[in-house]
Amino acid sequence: MKRVLLTAALCIAASASFAQKKAVNEAQSIAKGDKPDFTEARTLIKGALENPESKDDPKTWYVAGFIEDQQFSNERTKQVLGQQPNEPVMYEALGNVLPYFKKAYELDQLPNKKGKVKPKFTKDIKGILGANHLYYINGGAYYFDQKDYPKAYDFFQQYLEISDLPMFKGEQVAEKDSNYMTVQFYAAVAATQLGDSQKAIAALERAKNTDYRANDVYQYLCYEYEQAKDTVNLEKILEEGRIKFPDEKYYLMSLINNYIYSDRNEKAIEYLNTAIAKDPNNPELYNVMGRVYETGLKDYDNAEKFFRKALEFNPDYTDALSNLGRIFYNQGVNKQGEANMINDSKQYQEELAKAKDLFKKALPYYEKAHQLKPEDKEYMTALRGIYYNLNMGKEFDAIEAEMNQ
Repeated sequence: MKRVLLTAALCIAASASFAQKKAVNEAQSIAKGDKPDFTEARTLIKGALENPESKDDPKTWYVAGFIEDQQFSNERTKQVLGQQPNEPVMYEALGNVLPYFKKAYELDQLPNKKGKVKPKFTKDIKGILGANHLYYINGGAYYFDQKDYPKAYDFFQQYLEISDLPMFKGEQVAEKDSNYMTVQFYAAVAATQLGDSQKAIAALERAKNTDYRANDVYQYLCYEYEQAKDTVNLEKILEEGRIKFPDEKYYLMSLINNYIYSDRNEKAIEYLNTAIAKDPNNPELYNVMGRVYETGLKDYDNAEKFFRKALEFNPDYTDALSNLGRIFYNQGVNKQGEANMINDSKQYQEELAKAKDLFKKALPYYEKAHQLKPEDKEYMTALRGIYYNLNMGKEFDAIEAEMNQ
């Protein structure tokens, strides 16, 4: 009785295994028929991929990829014939091929019962992936245009991954040509749209090792490090960019701003001097230098000198005008505060006169800035304070009315 039961069990197992192999063969046959039913083929292969009797068979995974390739090829043939393919269907199928083929290749490399590796599907896998390789670029471009950046990124990544597969080592598919460099760039750009700074940084760090649009890559990378609040790597990549692209102002000016915001004023001055040596007629650089001396180092004499230098190159530079006016205005406010603490009447008047002289010095700069930018509230507020402290009632009333409009 036991032998009969055992025989029956073996028969059932063999029957189940045969059924799954039949399903795999049938799925392949349906996919490559004259009128393929890809939905039916996928249903059959899905069962085989999940069944213990067939899920570790390389043919099962090969056929799963083959079905996707057949649907992709059917749509691509329409394109070759000048007909309009169903692009969503075409690229969806193409995007499904590689994961199945990778698993099929892995299983196909395993030794048989005699310990020998005799792959049955590797040649076909390589042929299909090699033939389709460039179409992954088209698929990435299609999804990029649709603003479906996750899929665009996935397609560009698949193109790069195929180039790096061990099965293609030493072959043309694995050559790191201009297409490879271009795809690295667009994969990185797509990654920047995913809202995942770490993924974007990884893609950009890879892309920056090529010469294709390297300046753009470095600037994207700076932005992503800034978003990730990684100040160490941000400064590192800015310094790399400054050296690699000496004519690009972005890196040097960003480094200067970075040093200013982190209160490394001496370093900011060092790099500003470098920038001025490259561009000695740029009023913005002198204005920024003045701000570093004013706000960072409280060195008002040097601040005044650099603001005046900026105005030498552009007399209508409103930022420099207001900055210079502010130096005198703030000193006037401080001097007035000191005067108010003095009890001696004569000394009080002397100090108050010094304060008014400073307000008078500030006045023409703010008046010109206001004339150039009449809507700017900062300039109007400063002028109101100056008019008030200089007892200029008529002008005070006029600026008040202007501010209340």
